[in-house]
This record gives sequence, C-alpha cells and structure tokens, in this order.
Amino acid sequence: MSIPVGIVGVSGYGGGEALRLCASHPEFKLIYVAGESSAGSKLIEKFPSLGPLGDLRIQKWDPATIPKLEMLFASLPTGESRESLAQVPKETRMVDIGGDHRFVDGWTYGLADVWPDKIRHSTRVANPGCYPAASIGALAPLLAHHLIEPDGIIINAMSGVSGAGRGGGSTFGFAEINEDMMAYGLLKHAHMPEMKSAMGEIGGKPVSLTFTPHLVPITRGILSTCYGRGKATTEQCLAAAREFYADKPFVRVVDKPPHSKWALGTNLLFVSYAADPDRNLIIAIGAIDNLGKGAAGQAVQNANLMMGLPQTTGLLATAMWP
Repeated sequence: MSIPVGIVGVSGYGGGEALRLCASHPEFKLIYVAGESSAGSKLIEKFPSLGPLGDLRIQKWDPATIPKLEMLFASLPTGESRESLAQVPKETRMVDIGGDHRFVDGWTYGLADVWPDKIRHSTRVANPGCYPAASIGALAPLLAHHLIEPDGIIINAMSGVSGAGRGGGSTFGFAEINEDMMAYGLLKHAHMPEMKSAMGEIGGKPVSLTFTPHLVPITRGILSTCYGRGKATTEQCLAAAREFYADKPFVRVVDKPPHSKWALGTNLLFVSYAADPDRNLIIAIGAIDNLGKGAAGQAVQNANLMMGLPQTTGLLATAMWP
C-alpha cells in the first residue's frame, strides 16, 4: 500500500513533526507540502536531515492546486484554516491539527484513545489541542466511571515553548523564556470550550471547569495536574483507568506521577492518580509530548484509523532519553 498524503503548514512545529512521522511511515507516501513564508524552498533547506524527500519543493498553499491526495494534514494557525479547507475536494480525507474545526458540524473530534470508532468512519477529523489531549486523557476514565463530580474541576497544566508554534515571535526567544515560568490565558484560554464539550460528552453531564495554563522553559512536553471531588480511592481510580484504556496502545497507566520526558518524541499518554476519600479529593495527572500526542502524533493515529490501518502504524518509536 502507498497512500498519497500532503501536509499544509509544513514549516511550523506541528507540520514539521507531521513531516518527521510521515517520512518514516511505511504506508504513507508524502507527495505534497505547502506553506506561506516557506513556499518555493526545498524541504531539505528547512529540514537538513531528510533523505530523498528533501527534494520536494514547498508549494504556496492553494486548495485549488493540490494534487490527488488520499490524506491531507493541515497545520495552520487557528483562524486561518476554515475557509481554505472548505475548498479541499470531498474525496480527500483531512486531519486538521489546528484549532478551527474542533466541535464544528461536519468534523469529528479526534480524541483517538477515547472515540476511535467515530474516527474510523470520518473523512474530516479535528485534532484535539495539546492541553486537552493531556487533561481529557487523564480525566476521561474518572468521568466515564462517575468517580468525580462534574462540577468544580480544576486543571493546572504546564507546556513547553514549542506549544506556542514557530510564529511565537521574540517574546518566546531563549533570553525571554529561560529561567522563567508564567501563567497565561486566564479564564479565557482557547482550549476551554473543547475541554468542556468533550468532558461533558464523556461523563454524560455538563462540567464546570477552571483551567490555568503555564509556560515553562522546556522545548517539548505537557504535564497536566487535574483536581476533582470524589470518594474513590487511588486504587479504584487506577483500576478504572486500566479498564477504560485496556485496548489502547498509546496509553500507559502508571502507579507514580509521570514525567513529561517519559513521552518525549512519542505518541504516548501517561496517566496516574492519587486520591484521599476523607478529603473528597482526586488528583489526575496526564503527561504527553505536546508535538506528539498533543499534535502530529495523534494526527497520524487519527489518519491511520481513517485509512483502515492499525493505529500504531508508523508510531512505535520509543521515547528519547535523556
């Protein structure tokens, strides 16, 4: 099998990670890459480690000129993809890594470890955001088993700088970020609506949520610490997660708090739990690579499902260490 695929926004961090995964994917044949500022360049000028794919030239993004593709990965800034992706031929399956199509009519929310069957039957999939991938992933078993109350959930999450994208500008330079941490997007972060929608669907009830994201001086990784009210024990929470994710190849339920580095360069999600029934408190922790499970890794997992391939195809790399 040789499935022709393309990537839009290939020179950004999410698109570049999709390129890395597609380049070694045994069933995908990358024949089209597109961008804006990078248009006209060869891939090897942006990604010197590429082999024969390096001669592929980056096209200026225009949905009217794309070749015949079976799968298109779109990694465009939020707010820049809805109009152009609407012009892509219906027969071309798409995964939107950006934020414009999450919980939009006609698009399936691509939380691959929770709703794989929905994705298998879809031609348009909206990838979850990076924070939701870690946070919903940790909370989903508790919500599905009704071990936490849907009201008053608190999420404190930390992300590496690559989550801001290559267009982050001078405020995300080394001198600005090194030896510094900051909270941002208070009370109005763009990922709040999708987290509330997904969590409400998983638990069957609307949720109330406080979400505080933090930027930390690492390149890649997300650690999300979530707090909920419930009387379950730590052992019950772990058992619920192991049952919920029993057949999910990318989820690791672990007994101790995970590290973001455990997932570095992979599509893995690590989850763990600590509970104190006497305090009516449950802590759920999720750790991912924000460019892996939080972006391109899950996008390729979704594409595998859409194309009828095993979920793990092209995604079995172990984490980089140290």
